[in-house]
Amino acid sequence: MRHFVHYIPILTTVLAVVFSAVIVPHAKRKGWPAYLTWWAVGVVAYGVGTFTESLTTLFGWDPLVFRAWYVSGALLGGAPLAQGTVYLLLKKRTADILSVLLVAVVCIAAAFAFLTPLNPPPPETYRLTGAVMEWQWVRAFSPFVNIYAFLFLFGGAVWSAWQYRRQPEARSRYVGNILIAVGALLPGIGGSFTRFGYVEVLYVTELIGLSLIFWGYLVMRRDRSGSVHRAQRQAAGLSQRQPVFA
Repeated sequence: MRHFVHYIPILTTVLAVVFSAVIVPHAKRKGWPAYLTWWAVGVVAYGVGTFTESLTTLFGWDPLVFRAWYVSGALLGGAPLAQGTVYLLLKKRTADILSVLLVAVVCIAAAFAFLTPLNPPPPETYRLTGAVMEWQWVRAFSPFVNIYAFLFLFGGAVWSAWQYRRQPEARSRYVGNILIAVGALLPGIGGSFTRFGYVEVLYVTELIGLSLIFWGYLVMRRDRSGSVHRAQRQAAGLSQRQPVFA
């Protein structure tokens, strides 16, 4: 029987659309710097994942929707957002190499996800689970991608918050990064529960996680202090720690 939790992805999808409508113009106005471009792609991918969850709740299990859910959720849930942070933390050449590797792994895993035969759908056809894939070894790709995403999205936000912690003028950046760090942590926890069949936990953590990430993003956009990240200063054509989110 459907529970109200199964309808949460609809709300998360609406939030992702709103977030996309804010961050995509922001990236365009800044000239599509790599970090903002990847963040924009990440928000859109996040929304695609929750959209497939919404379709499953409303219309039941469908093989094409399931495969799209697995790719957009299990493989792209946090990776593009994390790659944006990679471009903030590392040299561009290193970030470019990691981008190529990430895209290659995701493309290979996605190809297998679309090629694997599927077992009969679960009795509760409004629930999603990777257990229906006949090639269960395909699921081994997602932990590597998700660990990568966790290290850079969560770790990068924590590191940035640490850099701003003793700068009174950058209080908003400190708070914003803490919000993003917590928001990045929650979907990963939900994804772990999904591997054991508790997709409902994922639905809740996705909504809270995206809400916190969006909140953190908005908090930092209102900040007028300087960024510690060179990529942000360069995107704004600045050489000093001057406002970059305006």
